[in-house]
Amino acid sequence: MGPFSAEGAANALRRTQAGLLLPAILVGAGAGLGAVGFRWLIEAVTRVLSGHDDYSSAGHADNPYVPWLGPYFVLLAPVVAGAIYGPLVYRYAKEARGHGVPEVMYAVARQGGRIPPRVAVVKSIASALCIGGGGSVGREGPIVQIGAALGSTGGSILRMGEERLRLLVACGAAGGIAATFNAPLAGVFFAMELILRDFTARGFGVIAVASVTASVIGRAALGDAPFLHLEPLGAGHLASYALYVLLGAVAGAVGVLFSKVLYGVEDLCDAVWHGPEWLRPAAGGLLLGGILLALPEMYGVGYPVLGEAAVGGYAVGFLLVLLVGKIVACSVTIGIGGSGGVFAPCLFVGAMLGSSFGQTMDHLAPGVTGSATTYAVIGMGAVFAGAARAPITAVVIIYELTGEYGIILPLMAAIAVATGVSHALSRDTVYTTKLRRRGVDLDLTGPAAIEVRAAMGPPPLPLAPGTGLREAAAAMIAADARRLPVVDGRGRYEGSVAALALSRALGEGLPQDTRVEAVRDYPPSLLAGQSLQEAMPLLAANEGDGLPVLDEERRHLLGWVSHRSALLALYPQA
Repeated sequence: MGPFSAEGAANALRRTQAGLLLPAILVGAGAGLGAVGFRWLIEAVTRVLSGHDDYSSAGHADNPYVPWLGPYFVLLAPVVAGAIYGPLVYRYAKEARGHGVPEVMYAVARQGGRIPPRVAVVKSIASALCIGGGGSVGREGPIVQIGAALGSTGGSILRMGEERLRLLVACGAAGGIAATFNAPLAGVFFAMELILRDFTARGFGVIAVASVTASVIGRAALGDAPFLHLEPLGAGHLASYALYVLLGAVAGAVGVLFSKVLYGVEDLCDAVWHGPEWLRPAAGGLLLGGILLALPEMYGVGYPVLGEAAVGGYAVGFLLVLLVGKIVACSVTIGIGGSGGVFAPCLFVGAMLGSSFGQTMDHLAPGVTGSATTYAVIGMGAVFAGAARAPITAVVIIYELTGEYGIILPLMAAIAVATGVSHALSRDTVYTTKLRRRGVDLDLTGPAAIEVRAAMGPPPLPLAPGTGLREAAAAMIAADARRLPVVDGRGRYEGSVAALALSRALGEGLPQDTRVEAVRDYPPSLLAGQSLQEAMPLLAANEGDGLPVLDEERRHLLGWVSHRSALLALYPQA
């Protein structure tokens, strides 16, 4: 077979460093086109559901398509959007729910970079509907997930190994950020610092190629203007560095607070909502609509509002209202099952915090403070650093968004302090918290990194609620099991029945038609993404019955882990 055969070319793509360049270019181009198409899709949905290109800057304006509703149309826009994307996400890609980046981090760290191709399509539609319908979230998280899914799909088609597949996923994520923000450097560092969580010269080169490709496409379609148009900024008086450090400390705490509120509201929504998950976004849309009616600046991403705040267009009191409003509106959007990112909300909150801080300090020390715009820009980077704990990305992206090198020193100082405060206040970031709540710790290695899903087998044949004790005993004997789960007609887990409890009940003379609920208990349950090392003590404490593995909401039974299956996963060569 000749040196230029198809098989030889395929081997070069899979094994050589140079062979990664062409796939990186293609993934970068796909991510760039995806980012452009996604932005246009958001604008189209926003125009249809609000009647404006960006309703956040329109005040309490009417929707010209339904003028008889007046400003009250915002009560219905999230409901209509949720009624469409809720069933779509539930039916085709549950990974598309939420803010996207944690799912990509998990795929790279635990799944060899494998992301189902359908995620890109579902995420695009769901996030565009969510944001266009008033969801107060960002478009960057979705485009990261979309680009990453494209990279994973391309690598899978080329039958790349796991290491190369992870790189292509990072290429897609970098391309999405680069094209969306016109920030190729930020795309590279975002992918390496947050997605790969590793810095290598090899990875940098490949990801940079994808990022540049996506950025070129983004500039061709969307223009080459910087994200924010600002007057030249400077660090100001030497004494003002103390204020920048103070702002960094406050921003770090606000970033952590944002993350706590985000997941606290999500837990509250989980506790309150007992209906079908596909209906949750539409039902919760009424609550979101109420927030938008009171504060229309929260509609969608809100970049015009951010820009106005950055140049001092709002008073301190209203800036604080916008800060709190964005945290609440974004948390509610995610909590009701919306699809969108938290990157832009972090920048929004940071701009409000920084501008209000700068204006306040200028009133207290007018000869020292300097421009409030400088504090707004620095606040953007510092709040993101406090929430995501990605200081390099924060510095680079703020520089690329503004093109202002004059504030690089105070920016670095504030971001460093914000990152330190975040470390002191919280173990996890706004991204890793979502994974830890699933039982996934990305920092674990070796046996601790083995997940419960690796040891999970199919669950025993379940009992239905209302099953009699005699029938349950026969089922347990037939299954040769020491414990059987109880699952209702909708597939919801309702505890389990142990053979010991069943035999005691029958031995004590309980009628044989007594319902199994009389002897049912609730042993500790596991999550599929939980560390197997963490699960072993629970297994040991539960004798030899094994434990159920449930979904993230701990409602549906996914599988079963026994002592034997756990040991086989831990020691496969034994």
